Amino acid sequence: MADNRESELKHRTITDSQASLDPGLGCCGWVIVIISTLLMILTFPITIWMCIKIVKEYERAIIFRLGRILRGGAKGPGLFFVLPCTDSFTKVDMRTISFDIPPQEILTKDSVTVSVDGVVYYRVQNATLAVANITNADSATRLLAQTTLRNVLGTKNLSQILSDREEIAHSMQSTLDVATDDWGIKVERVEIKDVKLPVQLQRAMAAEAEAAREARAKVIAAEGEMNASRALKEAAIVISESPAALQLRYLQTLTTIAAEKNSTIVFPLPMDLLQGLIARK
Repeated sequence: MADNRESELKHRTITDSQASLDPGLGCCGWVIVIISTLLMILTFPITIWMCIKIVKEYERAIIFRLGRILRGGAKGPGLFFVLPCTDSFTKVDMRTISFDIPPQEILTKDSVTVSVDGVVYYRVQNATLAVANITNADSATRLLAQTTLRNVLGTKNLSQILSDREEIAHSMQSTLDVATDDWGIKVERVEIKDVKLPVQLQRAMAAEAEAAREARAKVIAAEGEMNASRALKEAAIVISESPAALQLRYLQTLTTIAAEKNSTIVFPLPMDLLQGLIARK
């Protein structure tokens, strides 16, 4: 909000200074204006329809009288009057305009060629400057956006382009806004649409990501094995302290196997039980 107010104050100051320095139409110019006014009065019923002009709510009209912009700046919206033969006017659309930045082949800071495109939103903030200071504000803004995209991304690494799109868009907006300020244009928003990488680079990045995922999977599996071995060790210590616990564990396993597959059961007997039976015999 503060930037917009400062820009508006700047544009008003420029317009007022231009108006104060305007030397006027001169004697010959005023004679022509007076003759045009008398002609309009004499042919009033007909010329009134030629002198009344209308601009819409989102438009402004810049009136040129004998080649000079009238004091007061842009006219509209609504009705305004022009003199026949001496006045001409240009309409300026004040709505927000959007356009696509064509894909640009850019060499990044780390020597990688990428294709980047984007979109720019801007509007005319000062109609007088947009008409008087530049021939075609729309075309100039489009060309400037392309060169700005190249200049900004040329100073970034590939990783920065892929991850810091918001920062890049903000930097482009600031650069464009400063450059188009003298044209009466306000750049409202810049967005990076797509970043296209070469096919070979995509394959290399995919292989790198796959290798990193496999490495993480192996580390996780190794950590799981280590935790499982620790748990088994603790269980073995508990069972070794109570021989009856081992027998109960065997019986529980036998019950589980019999419930699922009771046709054939192969169940190992502990050597301690066999030694006990042999000793009794």
